[in-house]
Parts: sequence; C-alpha cells; structure tokens
Amino acid sequence: MLVGLQDDLSAPLDSPFLPEAMPTSVLGHCATPPRELAKVSLPTYIIEPPDILLIEVDKYVRLPTDPLEPLDQVLVRVRGTFPQDEKEDELVREFKTINGIYRINNDGTLDLGPIYGSVAIAGLTPEQARSAIEDHLKRKVTAPQVSLSLPESPARQQISGEHLVQPDGTVALGIYGDVHVVGLTRVQAKDAIEKHLAGYMLSPRVDVSVYAYNSKVYYVITDGGGYGEQVYRFPVTGNETVLDAISLINGLPPVASKKHIWIARPSPETGGQQVLPVDWQAIAQGGSGQTNYQVLPGDRIYVKADHWIALDSFVAKVTSPFERLFGFTLLGNRTVRDLQFGHRGIGGTGN
Repeated sequence: MLVGLQDDLSAPLDSPFLPEAMPTSVLGHCATPPRELAKVSLPTYIIEPPDILLIEVDKYVRLPTDPLEPLDQVLVRVRGTFPQDEKEDELVREFKTINGIYRINNDGTLDLGPIYGSVAIAGLTPEQARSAIEDHLKRKVTAPQVSLSLPESPARQQISGEHLVQPDGTVALGIYGDVHVVGLTRVQAKDAIEKHLAGYMLSPRVDVSVYAYNSKVYYVITDGGGYGEQVYRFPVTGNETVLDAISLINGLPPVASKKHIWIARPSPETGGQQVLPVDWQAIAQGGSGQTNYQVLPGDRIYVKADHWIALDSFVAKVTSPFERLFGFTLLGNRTVRDLQFGHRGIGGTGN
C-alpha cells in the first residue's frame, strides 16, 4: 500500500487548501499517493470479520471408512446363494438372488428378503458391513461371496454457499465444524478448508472467494458547523476516489467549506498519520485529478464546515441563553405591568 504525500505538492503551507491544524511534519519526502489516473492495486486481501465468503465444494465423496447410516443405499452382490430351479415360481427365484441396490432401514438393518432375513449394518464401515452380511449368509448357504459398495457416496451435508466470518475468526461448516480463516488470504483459506474437510470427505476440492468485503472500510466525516459531525462508513472496493466518496453522501453539505477538505490516512508503521489536502474546486470544476486521491482502507475523508457558518453557530449558541433569559425577563415585566394596570382599572370603575 502506498502512503504519504506527493513529492510535487505545490500548495504552500499557508494554502487555503490545507487544514488549519495540519502538522507540517507530515509534509516530508514521502511516496506519491495514488490518485485518479494513477491508481494502484491494493495488497492481497486479508480475511477478517465480518467478511462473507463464498465457499464452493466441487465434489462431496464420503470417506470409505465412514460408518453406514440408516437410509443409506448399498449395492450388494452375492455369489453362492441358493441354487435356482426353473420349475420354481419366478418370485421365489428372485428371492433367492441377492444382486441389487438395498436401502438400510430406519432400525439400521438391511433386508435381504424373506429367505435370507435381515442383518444389522448401520454404524459399520462398508468393509465391516460386507463381513457382517457374509457371516449372516453362512448360516443359510455354504460359502457365500459378498461384494458391497456404495452406488452413491454423497457427503452428509452440502456446504456450498455464503459463509459469514464470525467474530472468533472462523467460518461455520455445519456438521463439519468450524475453520479458522481470519488473517488468511483467499488462497490460504482455501487450503485450510480443504485440509479440514479431508477428515470428512475423500479428496475435497474447494473454491473460496470473497462475496462481501465488509472488513475493509473508509469513512467520510462531515463537520456540522458547531452542531456535531456526521460519520459515514463505506466498504473499500479498490477503485474509489475522493469524488466517488463525496458522491455517496450526495455531495458536500450546505455548511461545508470547499477549501478545507482532506484525507487523514493512518500509518501504523510510524504511529502517526498522513494528511492529504483536497482541492475540491479543482476536482469538481476543473476536472483535475491531482488531489482526487484513491481511497485506501482506513482513510478518513474530513469535510470541514465553512468558518463563517461555524462562527455564526458559535455566536448563536453563546447568545441564545441570554436572549432566552432576557425574553423571560421582558415577559415577566410586561405581565406584572398588565396586572397592575388591570387592577387599577377595575378599582377605579368600582368608585
């Protein structure tokens, strides 16, 4: 990220385009800040709360060691079942054959038909289930050979979609738990999520992108001329300039000074800040990009109130209590006089 004031800043220290309280120490030899027609790409995005990530998983294949569950489907083929007789009923011959897709019942058993009965396989791995079916059939036939596979092996839960980065720096992946992603780049987050899901899926392939850039923001602060300050918060997309930022608040407020606008840019490296004066009239009326700086994360664009309006507000705030007190005094005096004159008038009429 480029920070600092431009080397070729032509405005003198007493220029009206510099804020009155600008420290001159920030006007040293610094790198030229990016601006309109000379923008820079922002550094690699670092994920922080409350960003929203779009996570897409290319395939959901459960691990071969995952236990079977009720309602799972298994493909079972058995060699060495009861021999078939063509004189037998077709349904009987079908019952003697075990070759097809079977669904595990709600009670965890696999129904192999009325001839062979049921065998409990829920909670077993596919290999353990194959052995259990083979042991069960040995009670019926001499030397059964069993083959068991999963015709479909979807994961237990789909996780593709938008995921909010939580305050603890993790994204929630449902039954697969949480993955810590704060402080990571998009590519690093992808690797972390793939590594985590590898404990639940077979060779997961994940794509991660930032759906909402909520953690990198800038601020527009407008001076109310003695009546507080308005603060506006906007996300950084990497292409905004001062003009873009002012347009988001529908232009300069009526009390704003066109000669006292600047960017206060935090600088954690030095523990201070850079102050970049903005020539609003040159930007708006002359189409100049010289001070139409590119807005960076953390920037504060300050719009100061016109000093005459601020002075008028100050005078009004100071004199208002005295005017109110003086008004009450006059009202009280007039009321007393009205009561006195009215009382005399009434008494005179009586005589």
